[in-house]
Amino acid sequence: MALCDPPGAASPPRPPLSAQELSQEVKAFLSGLDPVQGTPLSPPAHARCALRLLRCLPPARHAALQHLRGLFDEQVCQHLLQRESPAPGTAPKATPGAEVLQEARRALAELVAANPRAWAPGVAAWASELMGQLSSKYANRPGVPPAASLNELLQLWMACPATRALLDIYSQCLAAMVGSCPDACVDALLDTSVQHSPHFDWVVAHVGSSFPGTIISRVLSCGLKDFCAHGGAEAAGTAGDKRVPKIASVVGILGHLASRHAGSIKQELLRMFHESLGSPREHHKATVPFLLQLALMSPALLAAVSPELVDSLKPPVLNQLHQHFSSVSRDELEGVVGVVVHLLCHTSAGALRTLRFLLATAAPASVITAPGPALHEGVREACERLLQLLLLHLQKLVHSRSSASLAECPARPVPFLEALRPHVRELCQDTLRLERRRCLWQHQLLALLAVHSAPHGAAEALFYLLALARTPKELALAPQLHAGLRAVLPDPLPAAVAAAVAQIHAGRLPEPQLAQLLRNLSLLLQPRSDDGEPGDAALGAALARHLPDLAQLLLHPCAEVAEAACRLLAACPLPRALPPAHLLPAVRAAVRGFFAGLRRGDAAALAPGVRLLARLSAVSPAAAKAVLAQLVEGALGGHNAELFGGSADPPGPEAAPAPPPLSLLDTNQRFTAGLTTAGGVWSVFHAGVIGRGLKPHTGLGQRSPEELNRNTQTFLSLLLRCCRGSGPAEAAKAVAAALVEAVCPEAAGAELAWPPEELARATVERDLRILRRFRQHPLLFPLLRLVAGGHPALCYCSVLLRGLLAGLVAHWDACRDPSTGASPWHLRASCALVALLAEGSLLPPVLGNMHELFPELAPFEVHLLLLSVWGYLRENSPLPQKFTFQPELGVFRRDFGRDGDLSKHLAVLHAVLHRNIHRLGLLAARFYP
Repeated sequence: MALCDPPGAASPPRPPLSAQELSQEVKAFLSGLDPVQGTPLSPPAHARCALRLLRCLPPARHAALQHLRGLFDEQVCQHLLQRESPAPGTAPKATPGAEVLQEARRALAELVAANPRAWAPGVAAWASELMGQLSSKYANRPGVPPAASLNELLQLWMACPATRALLDIYSQCLAAMVGSCPDACVDALLDTSVQHSPHFDWVVAHVGSSFPGTIISRVLSCGLKDFCAHGGAEAAGTAGDKRVPKIASVVGILGHLASRHAGSIKQELLRMFHESLGSPREHHKATVPFLLQLALMSPALLAAVSPELVDSLKPPVLNQLHQHFSSVSRDELEGVVGVVVHLLCHTSAGALRTLRFLLATAAPASVITAPGPALHEGVREACERLLQLLLLHLQKLVHSRSSASLAECPARPVPFLEALRPHVRELCQDTLRLERRRCLWQHQLLALLAVHSAPHGAAEALFYLLALARTPKELALAPQLHAGLRAVLPDPLPAAVAAAVAQIHAGRLPEPQLAQLLRNLSLLLQPRSDDGEPGDAALGAALARHLPDLAQLLLHPCAEVAEAACRLLAACPLPRALPPAHLLPAVRAAVRGFFAGLRRGDAAALAPGVRLLARLSAVSPAAAKAVLAQLVEGALGGHNAELFGGSADPPGPEAAPAPPPLSLLDTNQRFTAGLTTAGGVWSVFHAGVIGRGLKPHTGLGQRSPEELNRNTQTFLSLLLRCCRGSGPAEAAKAVAAALVEAVCPEAAGAELAWPPEELARATVERDLRILRRFRQHPLLFPLLRLVAGGHPALCYCSVLLRGLLAGLVAHWDACRDPSTGASPWHLRASCALVALLAEGSLLPPVLGNMHELFPELAPFEVHLLLLSVWGYLRENSPLPQKFTFQPELGVFRRDFGRDGDLSKHLAVLHAVLHRNIHRLGLLAARFYP
C-alpha cells in the first residue's frame, strides 16, 4: 500500500481504500507505528501515510497538512546545511524525504486540479503561511541574505526544493481560482505578508510577477475591504500597522510590483478613484481616503499616479468629487485636507503641473469659462483653501529646518520645492503676469523656494524677475522679493548680479531681453522720488563690482543693448578707487559708445553717454586724463573725423579689396622697379597700389554745417565737463598731450624750445604732415583754443604750433596771388594760429593782434609778419617755466616784461602798417606798446 512513485512519474489510478484499510491508516498516522509489524514509522513513511489520508479522508486534511509542515521544514534545514558545508567533489544525492516532498507536491496539485473550489483556498493559505514561517525562521541563518537584498533572497529560496514546491503549489491554487474568486488566495497572501514581512517579500515579488493583473486588482480590493472594516476614513493618516494591518502589506506588494508593472498599478488606482465618484456604496465612499492612505505610506505610488490624476481632474470630475465629500463631517474633511496637504508637500512628481492646476482652479485667469459643465463654486473655495494651507505648511517646513543657517543647504529638503527648483524661470514668468489673486500666492511661493534653495535659488529668482519684467509694476516685484529675503538670508543681490553677468557672458540672453534687463537695473538705480531720494544702494554696490563686464556691453552690435548699458552705467555708483585694469576698458568702451550715439544723431540717447564719461572722469585725476585722451584720440581718428567736418584716415591694407591674381613677371615687364626710401628728398607720396589702381578718394561727409557745429559744440562741452575731474591746468595739459599724440605721434615728448631756422629744415616732411592734418581736421583749432585757455598748457603743443607755422610760412612765401583771399584756408589758419598764440600767452598782445591785419595784406606781407612771429618765438621759447602762479587769481600768468626789448620784433609790423596806412590807419594805434 505504499504510495511512493518515482520522481516525475505519473501516478497510476489508485483503487479506493476499504473501511478497514482506512482505519489502519488513521491508527498508523496517529500512533506513528506500523500496524503490521508494530515498529515505528520512518519519517518518509509517516509522510506518505498523511498523503493517503489527505486523499481518502477529507476531514483529516488539516491534520495531514500540519504533519507535512515538518517534512518541508526538515528539507529546508537540510538544504541550508548543505549550503553551509558542501561536500567537496560530490553532488547532493536525492534523499527519501526529497522524494516524498515531490510526491506531496503532485498530490496537492492533483487535489486542487480536481476540485479547485474545495481545495485551492485552504491549500493556498497553508502554503503561504508555511512559506512565511520558514522564511522568518531561517532569516538569521548564516548564508541567508538580508531581507533588503530581494533578488539574492529570491535566488536562495527558489534554489531550495521545499520552498520552490510550496511556491508552485500556491501558484497553482491561485491560477485555478483566478477565473472565479481569487480573493481567498490573495487574502492569505496579504495576511502572511503582514505577519512575516519583510522576510516574506520574495514570495510576494514572485507571485506578483506571475499574476500582475490579478494580484494588483485583488490586493487593492482586499486592502480596501480591510480598510473599511477598520474604520475607513477614520483610520486615514494613522499608522498602517496598528489600525489597518493589511494596508502595510498592500503597500509592500505594490511597491515590489511597481518596478515592472507601474503602468498597471497606475491604471488600477485611477480606475478605483473614478469608479468611487458618484457611487452610494459604502466601500466606494472610503476609496478616496484609502488611496490617500496608500499614497501617504508609499511615495513611489504617489509619484506614479499623481501626474495623470491631476490631468484627469476636469470640471465634471471635480464637481463629482465635491459632491462626494459634501456629506462628510467637518472633522473627517479636515483630516482628508491635512493628508492632501502633507502629500503635496512631500511629492516631487509633477509638482509644477499640480501647482498650476491649483492656481487655475482657485483663481481662473479669465472670467470667460470654457464650454462644458461649469465648475462649482465650492470647488474653487476648496482649492483656494488648499493653496493657503499648502503655503502655510511649506513655510513651516522651510523655516523649521535643522541646519545651522538658512543660507546652508537644508538637511531635509522639501520634495515639492525641490521639484520646483528647475522651473524657477517658469514660476517667475507666471508671477509677472500679475493675474488677479494668483500673483500673491506665486510671489509667496517664489520666496519660499528662494529660501529653501538658498543661496543659488534666491539669486536665480531675483535674476529672472529682473530680466523678465517689462513694466514698472512687474519690476516692483523684484525689490519686494529682495526685501523679504534679506530678513532671513544674507543679501542675495550680489549673487543675483553675478548670475546676470554670467548669463550675459554665456550669451544665453536674447538681445531684446538683455536690453530689458539693463533698462530694469537702471530704473532701480534712479532716484525714487522727486526729492532726490537715492535708488537701491545695495544694487549699485553690486553692479559696481562688475564695471568692466558691463562696460563691454557699450560695444554691443545691437544699438538697443548698447544704449541700455550706457544708461545703466550712467546711473551706477562708481567706486573711488578704481584699478586701471577696470578703468581703461570702461573708458574706451564709453568713448566709442559716445561717438556711436553722436553718429546716430539722437540727442536723448547721447545724454547718458555724456553723463557716464563725466562721471568716469570724476573718479580720479588719472581717470580724467584717460577720458580726455581717449576722447581726443577718438575724435581725430578713424571715421569719427567726418562728424566734425574732417576727412577720415585712409583705409589700411586690411580694408582694401582682395587683389586679383597677378603675375610678378608681367608686372616687372610693365613697370620699372625702383628703390624707395623713407625721409629726405627721396620720399615718395603714396598714390595707389600697382594692380589695384589709385587709392580711394576720402572726401568729406555729406553733413550740414549746422550738424557739424552741433557736433563740435557737444564734443567741446563734454571735454569741458570732463576737465572738472582735475584742475584746469592739468586737464588742458592732458588734452595737449593727446593732441600731439594724435596729430604727430613721432613728435610726442619732443623739446619745447623753438629751434633755429637751419634746424627747422630737417623737419620739413613732418611740418607738411602736421599742416595736412590741420587741414583734414577742422576740430584741431577749437581743441587748441580749449588748451590755450589753461595756461601754460599750450606750451606742450609747441611741436604742432611750430609745424603749422612753418607750413604757413612756406605757403605764403611761395604764393604769387595779389591778395590773401585767394588762399582762404591758409588765411583762416594764419589768423587762428596767431590768435591761439596770443590767447595762450605765447605772444605779447601787440604781436597777438596782428591777425586782424591779415585779410587786408598781400601774401608776401603776411609772410613777413609770420617770420617776425617765428623770430620772437625762437628768442622767447614757449616754456612753462615762464609762467608764474598767482594765488589770488588761481591761474598762471606770464610777464612779457621779462622777455627783453620787443621793438625789434615790431619793426616789420610797423613797416607794413606804414606801407598800408591808407587802409590800416585806424588800427595802427593798437600795435604801438
